[in-house]
Amino acid sequence: MTLSSARLLDPICAIARQAAEVILAVYAQDFDIVCKDDNSPVTAADLAAQRVIEDALRELTPNVPVISEEAVVAPWAERRTWRRYWLVDPLDGTREFVKRNGEFTVNIALVEDHRSILGVVLAPVTGDLYAAAAGQGAWRQRTPDDAREPLRTRVAEGVLRVTGSRSHGSGRTKTLLDRLGEHETFSLGSSLKFCVLARGDADIYLRLGATSEWDTAAAQCVLEEAGGAVLDLAGRPFRYNTRDSLINPEFIACGDPAIDWTSRLIDPEDPA
Repeated sequence: MTLSSARLLDPICAIARQAAEVILAVYAQDFDIVCKDDNSPVTAADLAAQRVIEDALRELTPNVPVISEEAVVAPWAERRTWRRYWLVDPLDGTREFVKRNGEFTVNIALVEDHRSILGVVLAPVTGDLYAAAAGQGAWRQRTPDDAREPLRTRVAEGVLRVTGSRSHGSGRTKTLLDRLGEHETFSLGSSLKFCVLARGDADIYLRLGATSEWDTAAAQCVLEEAGGAVLDLAGRPFRYNTRDSLINPEFIACGDPAIDWTSRLIDPEDPA
């Protein structure tokens, strides 16, 4: 029997909290940092969380494959046949983990027919958890003992609030954001940028440069179920596992999809 995304949500929240426990155990002590082939860092916390999540997912849904940042990815010839699979970043924001600023997350998404239909984003340091399933809305739980608060994005009006990456940025990003007119900016690490949009505390997150599909899938579901959207720079909704590469296109995450953000940011005569 195939479990619905709604029925899977609570077990996935529990798995994310289990992963957070092993992450925090490493976070509390000295740890080594290794650079992968793409020069991104990896720590014992990434690998420990990977093992916890992958083992739990295989027990929960033994017939559903898993793609994870810290595991060998199946070849495209195999992946292209998948209708349903898990997409995981066991520790999103390893650079923030290394800086010990607390702005890192556990991301677990269920993708079906190229759409993220379940998403859980958990910040281990604070215990703040964001979760959503397709058609079920999105909610936030600040600690395991707190009530679940429904999430809703806000209408974009007045001075816009723009969130961006703590560890990545460019002059091109500033050039495009200047086209919005008056706005205020603040930085956050990991998928928390999507979460502040989902809870109505920001309006837009523009990401230029490379991200991977496991960086966005869980948070996209949360944001969409809260009323927002994640779009490429042509205004098309994000889809997953549609080609060999797992690198995302550049994107706009927004709280108010009624705004034509592409037209406001991208000048076809001067694409920056």
